[in-house]
Amino acid sequence: MTGPLLLGCDFSSSPSRRKAIVLALGHEAGGRVRLASLEKITSLDAFDQWLAQPRAWVGGFDFPFGLPRELVEHLGWPLRWRECIEHYAQFTRAEIRSTFARFCDARPAGGKFANRAFDKLAGSSPSMKWVNPPVAYMLHAAMPLLLAAGVHIPGLHAADERRVALEAYPGLLARELIGRRSYKSDEKSRQTADRLIARKDLITALENGRTRLRLRLKLTNAQRDALVQDASGDSLDAVLCLVQAAWAQREGAPRYGLPEHMDALEGWIVTA
Repeated sequence: MTGPLLLGCDFSSSPSRRKAIVLALGHEAGGRVRLASLEKITSLDAFDQWLAQPRAWVGGFDFPFGLPRELVEHLGWPLRWRECIEHYAQFTRAEIRSTFARFCDARPAGGKFANRAFDKLAGSSPSMKWVNPPVAYMLHAAMPLLLAAGVHIPGLHAADERRVALEAYPGLLARELIGRRSYKSDEKSRQTADRLIARKDLITALENGRTRLRLRLKLTNAQRDALVQDASGDSLDAVLCLVQAAWAQREGAPRYGLPEHMDALEGWIVTA
């Protein structure tokens, strides 16, 4: 018997055939997370349509769900999560870049960006960062779609509890298993043998359950080959988010493993 549908999402704020949104779909039973399929979505409209489907799921999404409280307070933006997201959605990307750049320019070297409470704990990029990686644009593109789809976001937004969305971060789980080794790159020239070996080691560690989440990944030979051969790491990142979603699903409603002290403006990365 399998559990409810689980999904891990590696997100792109400007999806295309070259750089798609990748969904890893699967189920968990008895501590084993079985990958069912990988889906590629090449437009935000198609992602919106996928989210709106009525089927039940618990998903881990690799983009920030909130902005740093320090930044929001400094800008005088709404301090309630939904109102803040709706305010943020009204800006263009150029306006976001200039607004955040002014904030950073007024701050000392080494402390340019504001962080959420858990960013240093999780090793995640500040959610206001607009380049390398552009997570501020990812939040701007994705979160209004989650709200429009009426999905439930524990601790932040109560909605359809059959579709549960959680902020995930593949780097957190990857570092637990292979340390700081790099396993991916979008640049062909940097898709090296060392990164290929790192992907293989990461997949082996997931299959052997060498993680504090106490879950083992179950793959077919063809799936394993596909994850190894995707040198961008997008498919593997989606699978890492899938494993984090499986942990959250086992923790269960209402908080899905999120801490009681979570800031209801900033959100939290599941498993952090």
